[in-house]
Amino acid sequence: MEKVSEYKCFGGRQLRYLHSSSSLNCNMHFSIYLPPQAEKTPVPALYWLSGLTCTDENFVTKAGAQRYAAEAGLAIVSPDTSPRGEGVPDDPAEEYDFGYGAGFYLNATAQPWDKHYQMYDYVVEELPQLINTSFPIDQSRTAISGHSMGGHGALTIALKNPKRYQSVSAFAPICAPMRCPWGQKAFRHYLGEDQDTWKNYDTTELVQIADERLSILVDQGDADNFLNEQLQTDQLIAASTAANYPMVIRMQPGYDHSYFFIASFIGEHIAFHQKHLS
Repeated sequence: MEKVSEYKCFGGRQLRYLHSSSSLNCNMHFSIYLPPQAEKTPVPALYWLSGLTCTDENFVTKAGAQRYAAEAGLAIVSPDTSPRGEGVPDDPAEEYDFGYGAGFYLNATAQPWDKHYQMYDYVVEELPQLINTSFPIDQSRTAISGHSMGGHGALTIALKNPKRYQSVSAFAPICAPMRCPWGQKAFRHYLGEDQDTWKNYDTTELVQIADERLSILVDQGDADNFLNEQLQTDQLIAASTAANYPMVIRMQPGYDHSYFFIASFIGEHIAFHQKHLS
């Protein structure tokens, strides 16, 4: 790993690194906040997955999470949202919702995307191994969260790996990607036309077959302009109710899709995770 930057922040350290990823076949950045408690003892970790067009730095600089993480004694790991760099294919149309910045936290099976777009393996396997061996992290206490595409990633990854995470939360997640334009475009390119394979990365499908129950918190702003077409929170409410899967899903009046929304409730999300990680 190569350290790119380091900043003192609320008694802890905000760090950024560059490393060579074997699962993505390219160099990747990630950011990690280590609270002051990490100077003396291993701390639990919250993995944060960002949304479309973001990098590992958006959450770090906009959400204001470090203050709450320092108080809770919680590390926050923020990976990039897709592979990038020379040789990594991007959307030929150069649109924001596919390719760079839009990895959708899945393992691509269709060419040419399958060589690099293995974000599921990166988030679930490779990055945690790197983090756990390089930093004072208690790997038995792990949570995951995210926003929009990252909320989709957090929910689907946790539902598929319930023993890895004590809790999961999401801001404005893409709840039913099989049924929305963002998800349909990404899944068709990354996974091919067989929609049975799409179900492996759709929260509303995964809750129906989940054997274990995780603690889940979802916040969604009712003034979000993506709510009805792309996010479809009503589909998640219906699916979790039908599956008798308890989730706390809160509609927040007047909030939109921005980081102002995330900054308003990130303290509550960190407190939610701290309760389950303590």
